[in-house]
Amino acid sequence: MFGKARDYIANLSCPTLIKRIRSGTHSGNPVPGSSGLQHADPQLPPIPEHDGGDLEKAYWLIPGFSYARITRNSTQGLRYDVVEPALDAEEYLFLNAIYEYIKDVMLFDSPRKRHEMVLTYDDAVKIIRQFAPKISDDRVNVLHYYLQRNFLGLGKIEPLMNDERLEDISCNGIDNPVFVYHRIFGSIPTNIAFTGEELNRFVLKLAQKADKQISLTTPLVDASLPDGSRVQLTFSDVVSTKGSSFTVRKFRRDPMTPVSLLEYGTYSPELLALIWLAVENRKSMIVVGGTASGKTSTMNAISFFIPYYAKIVSIEDTREIQLSHKNWLPMQTREINARGPKGDIDMFSLLKAALRQRPEYIIVGEVRGREAQTLFQAMNTGHTTFSTLHAGSTDEAVNRLLNEPISVPPAMLGALDLMVIQSLHYQGGRTIRRCDSLHEITVEKGRDVTHDILYRWEPDTDRFCREYTRSKTLESIAGMHGWSDTELQRQLDIRSDCLVRMREEGRQDVDGMIHCLTSFGGDGEGADSE
Repeated sequence: MFGKARDYIANLSCPTLIKRIRSGTHSGNPVPGSSGLQHADPQLPPIPEHDGGDLEKAYWLIPGFSYARITRNSTQGLRYDVVEPALDAEEYLFLNAIYEYIKDVMLFDSPRKRHEMVLTYDDAVKIIRQFAPKISDDRVNVLHYYLQRNFLGLGKIEPLMNDERLEDISCNGIDNPVFVYHRIFGSIPTNIAFTGEELNRFVLKLAQKADKQISLTTPLVDASLPDGSRVQLTFSDVVSTKGSSFTVRKFRRDPMTPVSLLEYGTYSPELLALIWLAVENRKSMIVVGGTASGKTSTMNAISFFIPYYAKIVSIEDTREIQLSHKNWLPMQTREINARGPKGDIDMFSLLKAALRQRPEYIIVGEVRGREAQTLFQAMNTGHTTFSTLHAGSTDEAVNRLLNEPISVPPAMLGALDLMVIQSLHYQGGRTIRRCDSLHEITVEKGRDVTHDILYRWEPDTDRFCREYTRSKTLESIAGMHGWSDTELQRQLDIRSDCLVRMREEGRQDVDGMIHCLTSFGGDGEGADSE
């Protein structure tokens, strides 16, 4: 029956439709989502009630089609279920036949153009109606949903990719549940799992979406998906005894802003105001923290404080930095899956190239090797640099910088002005991110590295306490502008009040944020970086 169904569809004469699918022209009203899923009914039905277990939360993922249901069981704890429309046997055959036909049509196009294609509701109806003319309108919508999910989306995990509350999606092997990291509930198993061959095919699909090659000879791949999400893949059981695996670190559709840091309680307005003044006056900084502590998100947010037309160069292994500045050059390393290093471009090479471009600000995604020496050389020659570093405290960060494999000479650390320590904490059954402390770095006698604390977070009260009376960074800024202590404090207060006002006004949109940051304060002089 399947072969006949496929032959029937393959013989349909739809040249105009095929042309529209390839070119990406479409009509209809898209529903938000990574695949541009569409449906005809703008009125969303209520989420069905749930009888089993204690319901913690339920919300739409792809409106009208799939929703998340988070329940708590007394024995197994939390569980994240993706609920989608059910298909009967006949609809399943229809779906597979149409999917195979459309896939054959798309083989004529390049992988890059495939990312730009859409299969609209109107186009899907033309195919489905010719194959199953008696199918009801609501089932046409369902079949179109699955066609989009499987062909242009990421299959089973496509609903998860539409959940803005998720940070990570991971599968550790065959027949293991897919786990998600939820911003509120932490790590939770889902009702999604992959069989052996299914998981292998899915990992190959993820690699193809990322324009990478993965095989038994190159079973490890780090890449970025078309939406910017990071993905780490292992293929077969070459490096993992449980078989193929994947981890997707989701990409925020809206960049993290300073107001976001205030909303989450990660920073206080006073602490951010000091960082704002430092960034604006070209003081170098490193954001330090462990895995999932929010280092890159903080880097994105504080980059809003960079003057809008300043020349910026960012260097990363995989793209995570999101800037709205016009004069920004993002650069990314390249690794060729072949024997020998010929053709590879590492962070060290990119950083050397960046120094020839006269950047005012250099942002390095993360320092972990010899590129750190060049980064600190850039600092010592007057370039303002920002970066992140994996470490749990200031002492650990300094030890990593001074010793192998980074091995920065102690005297060079004197060019680093500020070090931010950020951590992931657990309070009241939920995870929170906080700036644990803000430090100034000082090198005494050219070899003794010390650090003075400026702000510290108190877990008991969830407050940020000022620890300093004098700051060499702030005194340097005041000396540049000829400010008295009173004027310096006034400039900090202006920025703090501006951040509070932006939060009260809900200034989360990028354009509004940039406008407020570049025109704040009325008579304040802090917006002038020169």
